[in-house]
Amino acid sequence: MSYLESHPDENGYFGRFGGAYIPPVLEQPFADITKAYAELKNSPKFIEDLKYVRKHYQGRPTPISYAKNLTEHCGGAKIYLKREDLNHTGAHKLNHCMAEVILAKHLGKTKVIAETGAGQHGVALATAAAYFGLECEIHMGEVDIIKEHPNVVRMKILGAKVIPVSHGLKTLKEAVDSAFESYIAQVDHAIYCIGSVVGPHPFPLMVRDFQSIVGHESKEQFFEHEDSLPDAVVACVGGGSNSIGIFSAFIDDKEVDLYGVEPMGRGEALGDHAASLTYGEEGIMHGFNSIMLKDDKGEPAPVHSIGSGIDYPSVGPEHAYLSSIGRTKVAVCSDDEAVEAFYTLSQHEGIIPALESAHAVSYAMKLAKTLGKDKTILVNLSGRGDKDIDFVVENYPIPNAKF
Repeated sequence: MSYLESHPDENGYFGRFGGAYIPPVLEQPFADITKAYAELKNSPKFIEDLKYVRKHYQGRPTPISYAKNLTEHCGGAKIYLKREDLNHTGAHKLNHCMAEVILAKHLGKTKVIAETGAGQHGVALATAAAYFGLECEIHMGEVDIIKEHPNVVRMKILGAKVIPVSHGLKTLKEAVDSAFESYIAQVDHAIYCIGSVVGPHPFPLMVRDFQSIVGHESKEQFFEHEDSLPDAVVACVGGGSNSIGIFSAFIDDKEVDLYGVEPMGRGEALGDHAASLTYGEEGIMHGFNSIMLKDDKGEPAPVHSIGSGIDYPSVGPEHAYLSSIGRTKVAVCSDDEAVEAFYTLSQHEGIIPALESAHAVSYAMKLAKTLGKDKTILVNLSGRGDKDIDFVVENYPIPNAKF
């Protein structure tokens, strides 16, 4: 039996990580979601509907590009990019959002609710809701609303109601808290569409399965380029949807190294980074058991990352499990390194990456220099940087600017 067939178990656990730690009011709604997904995932109509949407609306398959100039700039291993930035709405998030909205319709729901950090999940869900004719409510921290203003505008244009979250650090963790509270009051007609491989079972399973299209495509496409598997696959990790999506196809291929790159932010002090796997410990948050960053009271710690989509004080339970058994390797990237990679990829390949994706690019650049020219690295370029350009240029001078 393959890894994907045997994980998680029937209760949603990857080893000791995962599960569903939810209030009684949500037990039946989550049981309904679990039952509906079990029915839908093997339904020929659901599979055909999803295939149609992905091909004729999302623009899948997304290509793999050989980053020739970046490879020459770094020296060493060849760097390839899985171009999820070319997916409709500019990131990988639509892969699970379209499927989650189909699930919502199957359950007879008329509204979808979600959190968003960088805004990519919010835009994707607003897009899916518009396509399928459902209401959409997005909760977003006030800090991220200012930072990711272009995506806020896009969500509103698409018809979504954007709820500003003003408590705590006013970022992703607080947006999740707010969205859950809103969902509890609307469970009869709404569904909470979690934006990553986090939350109570069955969401880590469902989102992984919906995102696994990235890995399936990548494995086939990479053979077209190299007639082999990549030596390493690199992706950024916050909650971990893009990374588990591409890792999923390679977990059973032990010769392929899998690197999850966490946000090191401004430094090692608690509150200056969001590197949960690197500095965290086991704990329960937002309905699942995983590895999380805690303060001195054992509560979720404050976090920071220049990438709003990855400044989360925990990580998906499957990532915690894969790291604990040594199948994945954990790397880190600071804010400054991410910005450097943002500009380097832009000016060497003509591709402006999302700041989240730039974390993976940065580590791949460092890794390439340590490997021989006969080695290959595949990076999941999970999103494009349209949403980030105003923030970056206002805070970090453009290198080699011609004006």
